[in-house]
Amino acid sequence: MRIAWIGKKSPFCGNVTYSREITNALLDGGHQVSFLHFAQEESDLDNWPNCQEVTLPFIYKSQVYTIPTLNATKVLTQSLRRIKPDIVHASLTLSPLDFVLPEICEKLNLPLIATFHTPFAGKGAKLVSGTQLLAYQLYAPFLGNYDRTIVFSQIQRDLLARLGVPDENIAVIPNGVDVVKYSPGASDIKAEFRANRLFVYQGRIAPEKNVEALLRAWKQADMGPQSKLLVVGDGPLKPSLETFYGEEYNIIWLGFVADEQRRIEILRGGDVFILPSLVEGLSLSLLEAMSCGIACIATDVGADGEVLDKGAGVILNPKTVRSQLRTLLPLFQDHPELTILLGQKARQRVLDSYTLNKNISRLVDLYTEVLKQRSFQFSRRA
Repeated sequence: MRIAWIGKKSPFCGNVTYSREITNALLDGGHQVSFLHFAQEESDLDNWPNCQEVTLPFIYKSQVYTIPTLNATKVLTQSLRRIKPDIVHASLTLSPLDFVLPEICEKLNLPLIATFHTPFAGKGAKLVSGTQLLAYQLYAPFLGNYDRTIVFSQIQRDLLARLGVPDENIAVIPNGVDVVKYSPGASDIKAEFRANRLFVYQGRIAPEKNVEALLRAWKQADMGPQSKLLVVGDGPLKPSLETFYGEEYNIIWLGFVADEQRRIEILRGGDVFILPSLVEGLSLSLLEAMSCGIACIATDVGADGEVLDKGAGVILNPKTVRSQLRTLLPLFQDHPELTILLGQKARQRVLDSYTLNKNISRLVDLYTEVLKQRSFQFSRRA
């Protein structure tokens, strides 16, 4: 199958990881993939797919959204006409191009699938104002123009359906993780940071990630000197937070870690992974931590609570993150047997429901279903 994948290569975020992992797996499965993305000068990225690339011009891009140039639509159209894919899959980048893609693909008679990543609060809560709310309001009327829109959970499917997206156009395919690569194993990370107990946050340092609630709880819990908190990631709030929560509180700021093997080493050596977000989709960082066998704590937002339910981890109320963590952190510090048990349960949950192999199998089945539907519709018109 020839697939034109439209996604992100930078800056690093969950969408980038999703595109990398899925396209690599599709290539491993014998499919042909062309990767179309907004270009910029980039160093060699770790484990990036070895496939045909097409660069799309842009004015600005961030971890949240992208602004293409005026001629980006023409470049995209000409590229798809030249590639002649069987199917187009857009890992939506919150870009104006997302809204014209259905029209482009309809003119070229190409089936079109989208993956809608935008995070949400979940379980009936109001969406956080700002980018998330705007994205759902803007995208809902257009997603019905795609042959299918992939979301990560039934909660997200119900939300889009309430906003008017036809139910038959929505497919639930959860994120998946490579359970061979992300697996329990030896790590020297504790020795490196001289820690007996290691707590890890990995993600953007941005308001919606609610990192300050974790930092305040850590400080108030008065964790002993043998417990360390590693903060892995970068973002707009990092400079100000790092100033007030530094090494004097046994908090170590590692910034963005580009080396994937280094990130895996951190997860393997950690005791507890904490994700205090106010909104999420389905966090790949959470799934990676679970797959490495580390005990996980996350808020009940997006699909993250669904992933950790029935004992696979600890689920926090997003309204009271600080007070809950202030109690839980010393508990997990003093009871290693608890974190070991939760780490085993987290690993098993991923093996049961969130492997990359299962994700790819369901994705290819969806491609096949859409192609058959398109072929049937074409034959009826003929």
